[in-house]
Amino acid sequence: MISNSSFNLQHKDETSSARVGTLSLPRGDVPTPVFMPVGTQATVKGTLPSDLHHVVKCPIILGNTYHLNLRPGVEIVRQAGGLSKFMNWNGPVLTDSGGFQVFSLSKLRKIDDQGVRFRSHLDGKEIFLGPQEAVDIQDGLNSDIAMCLDECPAAEASREEVQEATDRTTLWAEHCLQHWQGKGCDQDGRKLFGIVQGGRFEDLRLQSAEELIALNFPGYAIGGVSVGETEEEMLEQVKWVSTVLPEEKPRYVMGVGTPPQLLQMVGMGADMFDCVMPSRAARHGMAFTQDGTLNLRNEKFKEDLSPLDPSTDCYISREFTKSYLRHLIMAKESLAGVLLTLHNLRFFVQLMETARAKILEGTFSKWSAQWIAHYQSGK
Repeated sequence: MISNSSFNLQHKDETSSARVGTLSLPRGDVPTPVFMPVGTQATVKGTLPSDLHHVVKCPIILGNTYHLNLRPGVEIVRQAGGLSKFMNWNGPVLTDSGGFQVFSLSKLRKIDDQGVRFRSHLDGKEIFLGPQEAVDIQDGLNSDIAMCLDECPAAEASREEVQEATDRTTLWAEHCLQHWQGKGCDQDGRKLFGIVQGGRFEDLRLQSAEELIALNFPGYAIGGVSVGETEEEMLEQVKWVSTVLPEEKPRYVMGVGTPPQLLQMVGMGADMFDCVMPSRAARHGMAFTQDGTLNLRNEKFKEDLSPLDPSTDCYISREFTKSYLRHLIMAKESLAGVLLTLHNLRFFVQLMETARAKILEGTFSKWSAQWIAHYQSGK
């Protein structure tokens, strides 16, 4: 067992880089590998906090600095006792710094080494977000894990542009860490993670990783993936970085991915994942199952009275039929999105639970390859 006081690395797979660990946070322990549902605006869409505990069984969820600072405002959340209490989740919360949303949602922005000035996508109001502001907002949200502000370049950005973004990400990481420690945010067990950038350039990815490792963060994220590049390129970038990040610290791949991608990245040594895919797909009538994705709008499910997916252990997956769920979708009943969201989230969370068990058993590589092949065959 390897421990850095907050992350205990308990077991490593012998035939891959997959590993099992436990991340200790102020509001609870998080077993890894783990999938984290996304609660951008203080809610995981279509769910109750109690369902996240008892149906999805997720140990940690995400919130977002950009959105929560705009609405309802960080001071309201601070007065409520932090994001966890504000949304009545009462479990660990990780918050993104908001950097990605600034670049993806705000068309009018000006960026320099001090931070980024942009206009709100809600009302056009001018806002400034720098390293200090990102830390102050996440401190107000009382995040168990906060993220450094980073610059996420587009997949097609030039080498010069990516180099500039990489250098600025390191500079901002230094300022975030100094401000975080200066405020004493690390004294109560909360964590600040650095984010590796570098785009599609291996040497820039390694440069970013090495510079952040030198700053000795308690955990590291791999950012700027799945932003328009191919799946092969995305997985390649994750592999580059995973091989050099410290073994004794958690590794978080941000904003991905499909079930097969998650298992491949677990095999590369990644520990933590988040993605809006499960809940977004649910709102469009899509279900993730062991046999692949199902479009329940399809006519073939109209009379299909079989359960949605008996391999998933929640009552929704086992007790609601494809026919009934299709009926709800076609009738535009809101319950359709609720049930499918809970099923899809549980499917993703349970997949990581199973991966964890297979790593401990020593059968992860064989099981993972067979699982991916079956899923992709759609049988």
